Amino acid sequence: MDITTQKPAAPPAPAPAVSGDKRTARGATRPGDRIFLGLSRGSGIFVLVLMAAIAAFLTYRAALAISEDEANFFTTFEWNPTGVPPEFGIAVLAFGTVVSSIIAMVIAVPISVGIALFITHYAPRRLGGTVAYVIDLLAAVPSIVYGLWGAIVLVPHMDGLYGWLDDYLGWTGLFAWEGGPARSLLTVGILLALMILPIITNVSREVFRQVPRMHEEAALALGATRWEVIRMSVLPFGRSGVISASMLGLGRALGETMAVAMVLSPSFDISASLLDAGGGTFAQNIASKFNEATVMGQDALIASGMVLFVITLLVNGAARLIIARRKEYSGANA
Repeated sequence: MDITTQKPAAPPAPAPAVSGDKRTARGATRPGDRIFLGLSRGSGIFVLVLMAAIAAFLTYRAALAISEDEANFFTTFEWNPTGVPPEFGIAVLAFGTVVSSIIAMVIAVPISVGIALFITHYAPRRLGGTVAYVIDLLAAVPSIVYGLWGAIVLVPHMDGLYGWLDDYLGWTGLFAWEGGPARSLLTVGILLALMILPIITNVSREVFRQVPRMHEEAALALGATRWEVIRMSVLPFGRSGVISASMLGLGRALGETMAVAMVLSPSFDISASLLDAGGGTFAQNIASKFNEATVMGQDALIASGMVLFVITLLVNGAARLIIARRKEYSGANA
């Protein structure tokens, strides 16, 4: 029997390009796509160039100041860039900035998460909408208004809290109080907590609303209570979002200026007690001294601003690392 070997059929020729649908090597199909691609790419490059320009400017001016500094820039408590010789350091500023921000985060994050959970899982629709609207209004209040409220209302009414802390926790040293105005890092931390609370609440609320309904229904079908549903389904899913919201709030707390300047009684001294008046932050020190500073003084302030810039970058980088380790709870994998 003869076996005839058949050659495989040749592949069909590619269809000719249709007018109006010409594809480029980059994947853009139409002039509008190419324009949008160029604009989006240019926007991304512009942000990188802008960040690099800011970093270069801060580094250059900071190098000029630090080269003239006769003291240790990182450990010195004194701030006298116009002295002969100039001596200044950021020890007090770094301590005040970090401590006040930590106090704000400790107060604001639990309250914000609680409010977000109440709005999304406990409150009736109408009440939840009202609470969300009020929180949104808090986010629109200018910093100067918070500062005025803190100086006129908050500071004079902190004596009762300070006295209670001194009576019951004064033995720790952190909450010892010897009287005097409540213009301390604790008051600043409480004020900052009020300012960052709307940011953390709003972002957390939107994240909790994205929890897949089937996750909650599955937990309820297994006999879980409302709190168990939140603990096993809602919080794990929204963990990355809450971390992102917290980092946004921390960024504002680190860089807040006018409100802190109006409440804090600045001094270049570190006290063991959070209730003692005094201290300082990077932003408050720059805002209060920049206009009257000499060229050397401005360079010194810019050097402190560079440190704040680096701290902010490190905080954002740490947040990105934490979120990257929580990809199993992202909405894409739900």
